[in-house]
Amino acid sequence: MKTPGARRGRPGAVRKKSRGPQAGSGGQGRQALEGKGPTPKAEDRPYHPAAKQKARAEKAKSSTRSAAPSRQSKPKAPSDSELVTGRNSVVEALRARIPATSLYLASRIEYDDRVKEILAIATQRGLPILEVMRPELDRMVGRDAVHQGVALKIPPYEYADPIELFDSARPGPALLVALDGVTDPRNLGAIIRSVAAFGGHGVVVPQRRSAGMTAAAWKTSAGAAVRVKVALAANLTQTLKSLKQRGAFVVGLDGEGPMTLPKIDFASEPLVVVAGSEGKGLSRLVAETCDTIVSIPINSSTESLNAGIAVSIALYGISTSRTVG
Repeated sequence: MKTPGARRGRPGAVRKKSRGPQAGSGGQGRQALEGKGPTPKAEDRPYHPAAKQKARAEKAKSSTRSAAPSRQSKPKAPSDSELVTGRNSVVEALRARIPATSLYLASRIEYDDRVKEILAIATQRGLPILEVMRPELDRMVGRDAVHQGVALKIPPYEYADPIELFDSARPGPALLVALDGVTDPRNLGAIIRSVAAFGGHGVVVPQRRSAGMTAAAWKTSAGAAVRVKVALAANLTQTLKSLKQRGAFVVGLDGEGPMTLPKIDFASEPLVVVAGSEGKGLSRLVAETCDTIVSIPINSSTESLNAGIAVSIALYGISTSRTVG
């Protein structure tokens, strides 16, 4: 005979009644058999130290990106000013009363006669004189510049007009040098120096693909840039044609020229001497515009001359011809 407690089972137990098969229950079984997939990487588990380190790195990276636009929201205006470096160049620029804005002197600079004159002129003109450490001056002028402890900050160069430069050439017949594709500012500075040495009146450079009056050109000219004007031509070929209409005789310098320099008499005519780059020489349109192409005799072992050297030789020949004439 069964007792009532035996029929009810364990005290507190609940007997569940089966309701039969349920729709969709087979999928639950398959999911249990498939498992939860591969174990995530340590950096992808939220409570793992690697995941926290990754979150900190991403937060720092996002803050850097968000800060970048704020630094660039006020772009620094490009400076068009130039630094004339070297004692000769600076003293010549000050003598010519170029509208400089400030003078930089290296600390513990050796005071020679040029530095004393630089300081005297700068003081007389009320020019701000700033003493800087030599490493800072090195950084300001660039690696390749030799400043000798002195740098003069000047505004952008004001180019002349080619036609006005030709018309105002004094004394004697005009003598200009035009550059075709000369992109090294040191070549430009050397040519300016030669033009000043041999009685020339100015240099014409094209607006595109040409060296301009940078600090390197000022430096190489050794102060001659304050006496010789540089004109800017929007189109060199058209400018040469305009100068020919005003009576200029245009001479191109090229190693393959049919005529040699010593055999030409340049005593009385207004002249424009055109020099090309050492590699490509004169461009086709410029060469066709020239009245004649002249070569400079050189040793056969040398392929070509630097543009600055070629112009110097040509100007010397022209100066000799005019002196004799």
